[in-house]
Amino acid sequence: MRTYEESHPWINFRLDVRRLPWQIWLMLGEAESKCQHVAGVPLKPGVAMRLNQIYLSKGIHGTTSIEGNTLSEDEVLALVQGADLGLPKSREYQAREVENILAAYNSIQEDVVKGRPLELTPERIKHFNLMVLDGLETEDWVVPGECRTRSVGVLNYRGAPAEDCEHLLDQMCIWLGSKEFHADGEERDERLRFTMVTLKAILAHLYIAWIHPFGDGNGRTARLIEFQLLVQAGLPMPAAHLLSDHYNLTRDRYYLELQKTSRKPYDLTDFIGYALQGFIDGLRDQLGHIREQQMQVTWENYVHDQFHETTPSRTRQKHLVLDLPEDGTPVPRSKLTNLSPRLAVAYNDKGSKTLTRDLNALLGRNLVRRAKGGIVANREIIRAFLPLAAEQNQ
Repeated sequence: MRTYEESHPWINFRLDVRRLPWQIWLMLGEAESKCQHVAGVPLKPGVAMRLNQIYLSKGIHGTTSIEGNTLSEDEVLALVQGADLGLPKSREYQAREVENILAAYNSIQEDVVKGRPLELTPERIKHFNLMVLDGLETEDWVVPGECRTRSVGVLNYRGAPAEDCEHLLDQMCIWLGSKEFHADGEERDERLRFTMVTLKAILAHLYIAWIHPFGDGNGRTARLIEFQLLVQAGLPMPAAHLLSDHYNLTRDRYYLELQKTSRKPYDLTDFIGYALQGFIDGLRDQLGHIREQQMQVTWENYVHDQFHETTPSRTRQKHLVLDLPEDGTPVPRSKLTNLSPRLAVAYNDKGSKTLTRDLNALLGRNLVRRAKGGIVANREIIRAFLPLAAEQNQ
């Protein structure tokens, strides 16, 4: 009998999906549906790149901020985009923490794209920890990428006995790679693939937190494992970053849920439900951004369809509509001709009457409308293209 079996009986490598309540199954179904939507919507190249960068930076900010890094989300995004923050020497380590996680995420993404083996092994988990701590100062006894030799803990929780860490890492990898998590396992089929992968990712994170195999960087290592398992299973990259962001945004609840899992009756349901709810909330937010971009594309196509003639006046009017702010900010008449370089050129040798005629033409086509403070694009008209549905409060 190993020491952890007596001191940490909740580390038992067991999951009975038949005991999961119906609410968990509903959340898993909603999460799968929303992931399919995120993955299946084409976006403009620039928009897709921006979306990836935003959620990559959210994931990195989440996984470093929850460990105490005070860089803002905007600063992390700047680092993702290759900027030099010019931090004072006393804070350079915070940029290094972010850069380490970015390098690890990029490494996982490259492995996925190139089809390299991604088997979760103790060696790969140790490699993740080595990347997390690369170039950072740690206590003298901490060896990056190696299991710890001392007792460690977070808040009131103590990790598994140091002498069992190697064994527990090995057993965890064997368990996560077993038929228990395969969609084609006993009494399962391909329809459960997403369910089992998602549960596997959440539980891998939880077991690393329980075992706490390393002297430092356990949380960041756990979130890298979680990310790999999700992208390896085919989830869209922006969605795979959502759990890290959720844990950070709700860090008090995160630590509370972690602590609850190590108390009798050692029930995993609350932690799984907590993680899934944050995952779904993040997916809803992503779909909101994607829908806004789809509405913008539909609007642009609609405007182009209204101008079949290619006369200078029609071209000028079309550009005036398209160059109005996407966020609906009213533009004073005096600033309309300077909204973009092409409008400045088009109106350079024109008088005030030309702008008046153009505005009247656009108002007549219902493409723009007057609002307090100026002129706005009448994007609301394309909502008529949406399927008819009753209000939810009716």
